[in-house]
Amino acid sequence: MTTPTWDLYRSFLAVLRHGSLSAAAREVGATQPTVGRHIDQLEQAFGLSLFSRSPGGLAPTEAARALRAHAEAMESAAAALERAAYGAASGDRGTVRIAASTIVGAEVLPPILRRLRDEHPGLVLELALSNRVEDLLRRDADVAVRMVRPEQAALLARRIGEIRVGLYATPDYARRHGLPATVEAMAGHTLIGFDRDDLTVRGVDVGGIKVTRELFSLRCDNDLAQLAALRAGVGIAACHAPLARAAGLAPVLPDVVSFPLEVWVVMHEDLKALRPVRLVYEALVAGLAEYVAAT
Repeated sequence: MTTPTWDLYRSFLAVLRHGSLSAAAREVGATQPTVGRHIDQLEQAFGLSLFSRSPGGLAPTEAARALRAHAEAMESAAAALERAAYGAASGDRGTVRIAASTIVGAEVLPPILRRLRDEHPGLVLELALSNRVEDLLRRDADVAVRMVRPEQAALLARRIGEIRVGLYATPDYARRHGLPATVEAMAGHTLIGFDRDDLTVRGVDVGGIKVTRELFSLRCDNDLAQLAALRAGVGIAACHAPLARAAGLAPVLPDVVSFPLEVWVVMHEDLKALRPVRLVYEALVAGLAEYVAAT
């Protein structure tokens, strides 16, 4: 079997994402016949049928779906290679991809990244926001801010400290509805929380009450939407202590509902010799240490 080149896999992923040769060709910067030829070559190399014609375009077969994760891993590795090669040759110029949770990326990192860009304008920063843990060994990102202890080997990790997380409400909500004096009294209040994604609270209870979606009057799996609803005075929700203090929010049952959230900055140890990545890593360590100190 002739080993397929990366161009074939790029076309394969583009067709998977768009479902048509024309749209895939626009993504990879090739002609439609070229992309079609790439798919034919990949099918011949593997002896597999990867797509079937459907009224909506090209539909992936089971074989194509099974290959997708591996092709995406290759794509991440290729992007990381390009970033590393550029960074190795360009001093403090280069592209660095940062992974963080939605709240940290949207609320905590912007001032840190502003200072970093002011000091090193040659840096290009890519910010990947998701509550899933990015795989640094696959090079999904160069540097990550994590709220759990890293378990993978070959990672350079720095524990920054802990952020206190508690329940908060706006002073306006407190004036309109009062604040609960006990955990049981929260049943009479508007609570803001998750809808279907309960990963972060599985097995958690508050004052003996298990946290389930039925507790919440406003349900949403987007953390930023929850925070916006909290700031708008819709109800009571969990929040980082520094963010709550900055927004002037009132604590709710602080002696009962308060738990620590670890903060780590992580990078692949193979990247520590690259100055752009190291600059970003050090800036995140310093900036997040300030944020944790305000908790």
